[in-house]
Amino acid sequence: MTQGTFTVPDDRTVGFVGLGHMGAPMAARILVSGWPLTVWNRSAPAVDALTARGARAAKDIESLRDHAVIIFMLPDLGFIEEAAEPLFQAWRTQPPRPGTAVVVMSSVSPRAVKAFGSTVREASAGKAEVVDAPVSGGTLGAENGTLAVMAGGTEAGFRRVRPVLESMGTTVRRLGDLGAGSLAKACNQLLVGTTTAALAEAAELAERSGMDVAALFEVLGGGLAGSRVLEIVGPRIAAKDYAPTGPAKFMHKDLGFVLEGAEAAGSAVPMATAGHQLYGTLKDQGLGEQDLAVVRESIARLLPRR
Repeated sequence: MTQGTFTVPDDRTVGFVGLGHMGAPMAARILVSGWPLTVWNRSAPAVDALTARGARAAKDIESLRDHAVIIFMLPDLGFIEEAAEPLFQAWRTQPPRPGTAVVVMSSVSPRAVKAFGSTVREASAGKAEVVDAPVSGGTLGAENGTLAVMAGGTEAGFRRVRPVLESMGTTVRRLGDLGAGSLAKACNQLLVGTTTAALAEAAELAERSGMDVAALFEVLGGGLAGSRVLEIVGPRIAAKDYAPTGPAKFMHKDLGFVLEGAEAAGSAVPMATAGHQLYGTLKDQGLGEQDLAVVRESIARLLPRR
């Protein structure tokens, strides 16, 4: 089967677990690229939407045991470990085919995903390995197949899954051994989280000083302060549009991974430390389920208007 610039082998079946804001459009990109796709999700509507387009529905995660590539896109590694346990039990009875790849595309702890890799090796009698491949680009990038994919794992494991990853992203790179992808995503979130907070802070300062925030951001976008974060999140900050494209609470988790990585590497991360505290406050204010742009509201509450 040929699709795009690569050939899809008939035995390269892909299983996908987790069809949320990001997972559903990512799985759809795999499907339209021609990969034989089986999906599982706790709620049925997202599954139904993909089966209507030609995907198969898994009755349970254990039924993905014979798939060559099994992708997890769940909120955190704890959810993945819980969901995957029936799969591991099946593998302990009958190991999977050699070269099976378990791909963690969620934002998870670099340290914990290494331990998860050991669990997968043990459960599969060494037949399966983990590649961590978190993404950046938001729901728009997921829908358009233009995500940046940051991967960690063995070179052989990465080569096996790269064609599948390239169906979802235009920038796909292996950055090192298992855990490197998750650390790269933590660095990404350091930039996105602190930049979004700085934009929110600037918006509040400008508006309270009588300035039009949208006009300010338009000018800033034409100078050195211009960025993809300003381009994508800036309009939501200016309009105070906090309808979720992804819950803001996850930024607190992700910046925690930056602190974890910094401790292991012996690196100072003052911006990540401040950001982690700010997004923790955001969660305490009950704003965590709203869009990342809601950090503006969080900042506004720190000092009420006079």
